[in-house]
Amino acid sequence: MITKIQLLIQTLQKNPKQLFLIDGLGALLTIFFLAVVLTTFQEYIGMPKTALCFLSMIAMIYAIYSFSCYLLNPAKWQILLKIIAFANLTYCLITIAYMYHFYNSLTVIGLLYFIIEIFIIVALVSIEFVIVRSKQ
Repeated sequence: MITKIQLLIQTLQKNPKQLFLIDGLGALLTIFFLAVVLTTFQEYIGMPKTALCFLSMIAMIYAIYSFSCYLLNPAKWQILLKIIAFANLTYCLITIAYMYHFYNSLTVIGLLYFIIEIFIIVALVSIEFVIVRSKQ
């Protein structure tokens, strides 16, 4: 497992701007799950639709930002990658706050979804910070 992660990091170090594409695609996937899947099956998730819509709007902003950075190919990409990494961490904190606030209504499926989503985002953010540090 460690060697696969090291291989991924080495690949991304060669073309770090690919992280914006990965981040943007991840945000699109989040939007799909929050706005389509989870709202459709909201009673099995337990998170209110307003919260799901708010989280999906945040993900939409992040997707636009990440795809813009990827397409524009800025010279100072490191600072822009740090911005989206911190934004992703903020999204995780907002999600945790929602999980805490709506804990009594969340189902096991809902809790698992959000915990897995947070785990994936934190893993991506960790890789983003490793890449930024290696290119400074």
